[in-house]
Amino acid sequence: MFSPYYARALRTGPADPENHCAINVALYGRGGHHWAMTERTAADLRRDEHHFQLGRSSLAWDGTSLTIHIEERSAPHRLRMAGTIRLTPKLLAGQAFDLDAAGLHTWRPIAVQARAEVDFEQPGQRWSGDGYMDSNHGARPLKDDFIAWDWARGTTPSGPVIHYDLSRRDGTELHLSLGVGADGMLAPLAAPPIASLPRTPWRMRRATRCDAGARPRVLATLEDTPFYARSLVTTRLAGAPVTLMHESVNLDRLQVPWIEWLMPFRMPRRV
Repeated sequence: MFSPYYARALRTGPADPENHCAINVALYGRGGHHWAMTERTAADLRRDEHHFQLGRSSLAWDGTSLTIHIEERSAPHRLRMAGTIRLTPKLLAGQAFDLDAAGLHTWRPIAVQARAEVDFEQPGQRWSGDGYMDSNHGARPLKDDFIAWDWARGTTPSGPVIHYDLSRRDGTELHLSLGVGADGMLAPLAAPPIASLPRTPWRMRRATRCDAGARPRVLATLEDTPFYARSLVTTRLAGAPVTLMHESVNLDRLQVPWIEWLMPFRMPRRV
């Protein structure tokens, strides 16, 4: 969705998405911040129902776990990133949600609860903990139908929650507040109020849902770009403290020419 090469290809007519594929890896820890997102062509792609390989990296589903083998180079410093991530869902959710009235964009939270096991040879990181997996499908570029969104996921004493607030190009909005039942099914929650968060260093607006009167606090801004921010946020939901993985996107900014010019520094393309 963020590929400047795909955006350029679309300006001259239809473009093959399989010619613009990337696996994005971001690691945060004591060893620093490591990021890889190298775009590759269809010549580097192999896939079937249970397996996806791009270059030397791959994803495979065995019916129980998703195993991700990473062999990439970080951007912009070209440091090696090599390791394995195993994601084992605790519950699989079957619902999908249309994000626009025409059903051109669909979001599916596949595993709202999962166990993640991370073992990286380079950089040296090994740990396990809470995991999450979702999927998006779209028939048009996101920038054609959306302006911005805030998304957050956390675990409360009553279970995982997701809050998703989108501003659409047609002037309407979508607000999803979802909780996860014991059967893994997602059910609507009464949406708590929206509270503003401090702007990012790139001056991007961001906001989150929290209890009335609560004051959310940004623990860390993990990714800070002109159009995208990923943050750890602490606040209160349903009367309990909670830490949220939070993201904000501004798709108007994504279309600014100088921002598109900068993107290859973080997203190189191998042909």
